Amino acid sequence: MSDGVELTATLTSPDENWEQPRPTIVEFSPYGNDSQTFVPDENYNRVLVQIRGTGDSKGSFDALGPVNQADVPEMLTWICSQPWNDGNVGIHGFSASAIIIYNSMWQEFPDCVKTMTLRSGTFELYRDLLVPGGVFNFAPGAAVLAMIGGPAMLQWPDRFDDPASWPDWFAGMFTSGLEVGFAHPTLDEFWQQRGFRGDANGLPIMAVNGIFDVESRGAFEGYQALRDNGSQLVLKGGHDGHPAGTDGGQADMQAWYDYHLRGVDNGITDQPRVRMQMSDGDRESFIQDGDFVYREFEDYPVPGTVWESLALDASKADAADPVANDGSLTLGEAREAGTQVYEPLVTNPLVTDVPTASLVNNGGAHLLTGSLPGIADPDGLVVMPGLSYTTAPLATDVLAAGPPTLEVRLGSLNAETPIWAMISDVDTDGTAHPLTVGRLNSSFPDVVEEKSLKDASGQIVQPYGDFGEKTLYASPPTSPLLYQVELWPIANRFEEGHRIRLDILGASAFSTLSATGGLLPNTVEIGGGSGSRLLFPVLPESDLSTALPTDDPADDGDTGTDTDTNTDDTDQSGTSAVQTGTTAEAEDQAGDASLTQSGGLPRAGLPVTLSTLVLGVALIAAGGLALTRRLTPATVGDLVRDRLGR
Repeated sequence: MSDGVELTATLTSPDENWEQPRPTIVEFSPYGNDSQTFVPDENYNRVLVQIRGTGDSKGSFDALGPVNQADVPEMLTWICSQPWNDGNVGIHGFSASAIIIYNSMWQEFPDCVKTMTLRSGTFELYRDLLVPGGVFNFAPGAAVLAMIGGPAMLQWPDRFDDPASWPDWFAGMFTSGLEVGFAHPTLDEFWQQRGFRGDANGLPIMAVNGIFDVESRGAFEGYQALRDNGSQLVLKGGHDGHPAGTDGGQADMQAWYDYHLRGVDNGITDQPRVRMQMSDGDRESFIQDGDFVYREFEDYPVPGTVWESLALDASKADAADPVANDGSLTLGEAREAGTQVYEPLVTNPLVTDVPTASLVNNGGAHLLTGSLPGIADPDGLVVMPGLSYTTAPLATDVLAAGPPTLEVRLGSLNAETPIWAMISDVDTDGTAHPLTVGRLNSSFPDVVEEKSLKDASGQIVQPYGDFGEKTLYASPPTSPLLYQVELWPIANRFEEGHRIRLDILGASAFSTLSATGGLLPNTVEIGGGSGSRLLFPVLPESDLSTALPTDDPADDGDTGTDTDTNTDDTDQSGTSAVQTGTTAEAEDQAGDASLTQSGGLPRAGLPVTLSTLVLGVALIAAGGLALTRRLTPATVGDLVRDRLGR
């Protein structure tokens, strides 16, 4: 590099004819030798660049920050000038190798770079992966550091010829772990430098991911930011694996490069810009059995999507037996108001942390959890402390795609508490299948309105949280606040007879070391003028008012908000504007509401919490050990099968 630091780059040619110029696909990886994640056909050269301070490359790793970013255009310029490149370069990235590209797009790339495929990478490292909602996400952070540090340790002998590089390598690894793990709880300059900061190149990208991916938010946000470049969004697989019998988007990416780098007229740019493999009620059957619903759209958010307003309701749903409050999700106004209480204790991560659990399960953990009754079932052996709200059985199928949002009026006796929300598909036998989660540290009650996604009427349907400064609760708070909690996007068909369920509970054990939330109760106000509701994205081919007919004669059916239709109606759905992050007005019922329901721990409190904590730590340790031994998810799965004799 221009500062004298040497980076290791490996050229692979399909026939070892190094003199033949070909289009070249480049990947910038921190995961060491042989870590490329896309192998094109025989018409391409490919180059693996080991990021500064990782693998065999010298220098100091700065957690995909400005120093690592500055190397990207310089290395691309060098590649473009090589005799084995024909003047056409594409960039591929998966996970960290996609993140470094999103982080680097603010810089100008050489003209020979024509396109990119970015799979399962964060658009903003803070809010998409490591501190979502202002809650430290310990397990993925530890796994990433293990995946980067492990190969570097294994390749340590390659550094024997340059002992002077050792201090830089060690300092980079140590400080990166400290910085991303604990030193920056707010979205400060450190994190701002490790997210998308603009597009200086106007290149078309194919954003590829899986709906259950640990970094699923990034692909959706990346597509929206770069859609005007001719970009596409393909939901066909990521860290979470891909449905059995499918290729995880490999054919789409090959066709994308063929068109943009070789000029092959294959029709890839004529396809609908958004292509989704949607789950059909359950993550396990989606991946293991290949059960999915396929849809194609011209944009995302899907035009015509309606964010239906489902009120949190104290009336009984008769659907969540072990959860004490058994509340309802009601289209329109809640039938019964009240104040409900739950303890924000640590919860089973295999249930309540869907994105991270999908990563763990892709490594073979599902073979273990499937052998332990109830361990990954919200109503099974490991009971969740929290509050549950469930719809009536659906009269017709409902397809949902987009980011749900929970608006909840919540108070706490803790100085701060993680607000953790989960949506599940409840099948006809009452089994709840978790689909997505949302997280918000109560110390970040505000949103950045101009960066939030709004519907045509101007209502926020995907809040962009303001994580610049913490606002701790007063002691005790004068009254609850109305929070807007962003949930990761959902793409699922809820079949006729199934139910939609929302749980509000304590943080997953995968986030335990950063935000336990304390042991004092949280209160949730529902019904009346509380404003507590779930904004649920329903695709235009479905009608939730038909699937959930209301028995309220005053309900005119206008219960949602549409991305295309501007309406001035002020109806009973609670869609009028609310002030976010301010103390609730002193409504009569707000100050005097009695504790009408209680969530709490219906069977086992502290033992359940301790067991989930131990489970989480064990899984993290096992994952870290596997990664440092250079085991891929597939080989971890093979080891588990061997242990179980399968």
